[in-house]
Amino acid sequence: MKPIVFSGVQPSGNLHIGNYLGAIRRWVASQDRRENIFCVVDLHAITVPQDPAALHHKIREVAALYIACGIDPERSAIFVQSHVPAHSELAWILNCVTPMGWMRRMTQFKEKSAEAKEEVSVGLFDYPALMAADILLYHANLVPVGEDQRQHVELTRDIAIRFNSLFGETFTIPEAEIAQVGARIMSLTEPTKKMAKSAGTGTIDLLDPPDVIRQKIARAKTDPLREIVFDPNRPGVYNLLVIYELLSGQSRTEIEAHFAGKGYAELKRELADLVVESLRPIQERYEQIMSDPAWLAGVLSRSVARLEPIAQRTLADVKAKMGLG
Repeated sequence: MKPIVFSGVQPSGNLHIGNYLGAIRRWVASQDRRENIFCVVDLHAITVPQDPAALHHKIREVAALYIACGIDPERSAIFVQSHVPAHSELAWILNCVTPMGWMRRMTQFKEKSAEAKEEVSVGLFDYPALMAADILLYHANLVPVGEDQRQHVELTRDIAIRFNSLFGETFTIPEAEIAQVGARIMSLTEPTKKMAKSAGTGTIDLLDPPDVIRQKIARAKTDPLREIVFDPNRPGVYNLLVIYELLSGQSRTEIEAHFAGKGYAELKRELADLVVESLRPIQERYEQIMSDPAWLAGVLSRSVARLEPIAQRTLADVKAKMGLG
């Protein structure tokens, strides 16, 4: 049996090269070894205010970029979260078996709600229960996440274990899968912070045109030192080299030898060329997909038809064990 993998991306902000190198490219490479389920988590997106028209477009944009990056809808399921109502229904049930104290410990809620205060939504507080439902519905074994999401997967495990102990063996206990290299591509302008969807010039979006990519990399923060080496204590240069390493496939020894005696201008110029050429086929495929909305809608609906029976079986099992209905 292949391991079942579930992962999702919110359709808010722009997918960027950090998403691609840290997650999507790895998903593409694993398609023959795993049963992959990739979700556009639109219900998570509305935990903060969204413009409806923009959200509707972004949902399709993310799905199209999944495919453009190499996810094959014949081998991997690609669907929109809100198209399978069982996600919302199971989330409510999990709310009712999850202690409030577990939710209060979630550091992401504390960080995201610090400024909003009274305006923060209940949904943002409850986000981890919905994430748990996403994962547990399909009996996922592995959940590829960044370090910042590890706590949510640990909570999912706790919820599953608690439910199983209360009502009998029901859920598979998932494990977080965190990449060792490239899991945290950092901002070009603030290299001590992770690249984010709304970071402006610090982020290389997958759909950025070549001239914008070159400008962003040219302005990337480095340091006063001159030697171009992989030194984590020099975060700006290190981040640029990690991106180069992941896109070129060269070893660190080869890269350091290549740039020996060269300056930052040459590093940035070569990196910009590499990024532009790496993203070119993705952008071209994306344009093709978006020009045929009926084809994309068909891909999404076929995945729902494949996944909904699995979700409904899990939900029916949960309800029966709890005495619902």
